[in-house]
Amino acid sequence: MAIYKSINPYNQELIGEFSEDSSAELEAKIAIAQGLSPLEDHYSFPIRRKAIQNLARLLRERKTELAAHICDEMGKVLKEAEAEVEKCAWLCEYYFEKSPEFLADLKLDLGDAQAIRRYEALGVILGIMPWNFPLWQVFRFAVPAIIAGNRVLLKHAPNCNFSADDLQKLFDDTGLAAGAYTAVRLSNETVADLLRDARIKGVSLTGSEKAGRSVAEIAGRELKPQVLELGGSNAFILHSSAKVKTAAELASRARLLNAGQSCIAAKRFLVHESLYTEFIQELKAVFSTYSIGDPKAAGTHIGPLARPDLKAHALRQIEESLAQGASLELGGKGDGNFLEPTILSGVNPEMTVFKEEVFAPIASILSYSDFDEVIAISNSSRYGLGVSLIGEDRDFLLSQASRFEEGAVFINDLVKSDPRLPFGGVKNSGFGRELGPEGIHSFCNLKTIYLKGD
Repeated sequence: MAIYKSINPYNQELIGEFSEDSSAELEAKIAIAQGLSPLEDHYSFPIRRKAIQNLARLLRERKTELAAHICDEMGKVLKEAEAEVEKCAWLCEYYFEKSPEFLADLKLDLGDAQAIRRYEALGVILGIMPWNFPLWQVFRFAVPAIIAGNRVLLKHAPNCNFSADDLQKLFDDTGLAAGAYTAVRLSNETVADLLRDARIKGVSLTGSEKAGRSVAEIAGRELKPQVLELGGSNAFILHSSAKVKTAAELASRARLLNAGQSCIAAKRFLVHESLYTEFIQELKAVFSTYSIGDPKAAGTHIGPLARPDLKAHALRQIEESLAQGASLELGGKGDGNFLEPTILSGVNPEMTVFKEEVFAPIASILSYSDFDEVIAISNSSRYGLGVSLIGEDRDFLLSQASRFEEGAVFINDLVKSDPRLPFGGVKNSGFGRELGPEGIHSFCNLKTIYLKGD
C-alpha cells in the first residue's frame, strides 16, 4: 500500500504521511455514495442547499487553519491562501442563491400537449483535482455537482493531504448525508480502474494535458461525460493604445500570482513595437518590488514553487530559451524551491518558453507590429484557455474578441475564474465548462417529460 508524503516546499521538511485507501475502503466509499439518492428526504434539494450555505460559514470560521495548511503543503503566500478560502465561500453563496433558478423545471405549452425540461443528477461523479489551488479547484466542481443532487468522490493531489482532510471535514460538518462528498486517496492506476467502474457516471479533471488525454481516453471509451480543465499559455496583449505603466502593474499580478503556478496566468506578453522597450523597463521595475521568502511572513509576495521538480523544469525552460536566442532581463535563479521573478525578452514562437506551458514566475516578452500579426501569434499556441487584451481603444478590442481561439477574452483585466461566469478552454486546454449555470448543468441529465392531453 502506497504512502503519500506531504513535504513543506519552503523548508523541505516532512510534515505528514498518509496511506492509500485499501480496496475494501474504496469499495465501502463507493457503495455509500451509490446508495445515497436525491429522491430521499435526507438528501433533498432543500437539505443540500442549506448545507452549501453552512459550508460558506464554516469556510470563514476556519479560514486561518485552512490557509495555513495550503501554505505548508504547496507554498502559497498566506494572504493568497486566505483569499482562496474567501473565494470558495463566495462560490457557495452564489450557488445557494442561484441554484433554485438554475435547476427549476421549465414548462412548455405545445398546444395539444405539455412538456417539462428537468435537470436531474447523474449519480456518483469522480473529481481529480490538482495542488495549485487545493480548495478552489475542488469547490468549483464539487459544490454545483452536489447541490444538483450528485454525489462526489474526490481524488486530490498526493502533496495536498492535509487540505484533502480539511475538505472532508468541512463537507461532513455541513449536515450533508454520508456519501455526498467522499475523499479517496488512490494511485493513478487505481483511479483509472475506478473511472471504468459502472457506478461512476462522470468525471471532472483539472490537471495537465497528459492527465487530460488519459482521462478522456478512458471516459470516452466508457461513454461517460467529462469536464477537462487542462493547461494554458495565456497571452497578455498590449495594444498600441495601452498605458504602459498601468499595463505593467496588471501584467505583474497576472504573471506572479501563486508564484506563477496557475493555468490561467498570463505567460506570453505580446507588446506592440511602439511600447516594447518602455514596457520591459516598467515590468522590470514592478517585478523587482516582489519579495520572495517565507509564505507565512507578512511582507512576502512570492513563495516557493510547490516541488523541486517544478523548479528544475522551469530552469530548463529558461536555459533552453536563452540558448535559442532570448535575452535575460531579470531573475533566472533562486535558492531551494524558490525562483526569482524572471523576465525574458526577444522571445519568438519557436522558443521553449513560448511553446510549453510555464508554471513558474517567468514572463516571456514578444514584439509585434500590427493586430492581425498578434492574433496569429496568440492563436498559434496549442492552448486556448484565455487571453487579456489591454488598451484604451475598448471598442476596437471588443470588435476583435471573436478572432481569438480561447475560452475567455478579458479586456483590460487579467484572466480569472468567477463563480458567476462559465469557465473552461478550447484546443489542448480541455473542454466543458465549470461555474455559472453551466457548472451546475455539467453533470445533469436534461430530461424531457411529455404530457399528452388535458
